[in-house]
Amino acid sequence: MTKLKVGIVLSGGGIRGIAHLGILKALKNTGIKFNHISGTSAGAIVGSFYAAGIDPEEVLNIFMKTKLLRFIRPALGSLGLINIENTRQILQDYFPHDKIEALKIPLTICATNFSEGNVAYFNKGPLIRAILASSCIPGIFKPIMIDNHMHVDGGILNNFPVEPLLSNCDYVIGSSCNHLKPVDKISRISHLMQRAGIMSINHDMERKAKFCNLLIEPKGMGEISTFDMKKAETIYWLAHEEALKAIKNSESLQGILKLKEKI
Repeated sequence: MTKLKVGIVLSGGGIRGIAHLGILKALKNTGIKFNHISGTSAGAIVGSFYAAGIDPEEVLNIFMKTKLLRFIRPALGSLGLINIENTRQILQDYFPHDKIEALKIPLTICATNFSEGNVAYFNKGPLIRAILASSCIPGIFKPIMIDNHMHVDGGILNNFPVEPLLSNCDYVIGSSCNHLKPVDKISRISHLMQRAGIMSINHDMERKAKFCNLLIEPKGMGEISTFDMKKAETIYWLAHEEALKAIKNSESLQGILKLKEKI
């Protein structure tokens, strides 16, 4: 009996990317194993840790201890206010081999080639530089140079990189952490700008969701500030509960689990 290949795509979303950890933990405990992971920005960071074989709860502790998702310093005189390269040392502690090919699960990291104005996918080569490129918010972080091209946050052009999974996975799970609830008024300009930004990266979610056999998208997660580290554990457990409900209610996923028992 041929084994089904299962893939998961992890969206970008700053600190909200911790939601992916809660979702991955629920899927792992259910017995789901992945043949391929694809991610942008925070999704690329989470995907890298999971692909390296590190348990989601341990990754949560790492994020809380190191404040990795907001480890920033000024980079005066550069094209960005912050030098994301300062996170390199933290990442080297967990990815000493620094090769995408060295991970336990195949991984594709999505970034934006800012020099050429197109999407860039990395599935081999230096891991840490690809992670930094994928997470490099333009105007905030200094662009990452790869092969003499500037690279910035993958979410600029593709915040939900499901495409790399379509040719080699039979079943695709989507994890999105940017759901917005309807509102009838906005009282602060910062909230207006944040909501506009989330709407921009979500613009093609309806189309891309159709490529997923199962989409897990915790409600209202998009309203949490991109760098609000205080909400880390709340995000994790809300997403974990949402994932448990989605798993229980998904007939297709239950079918995969039954098939897995027969193999």
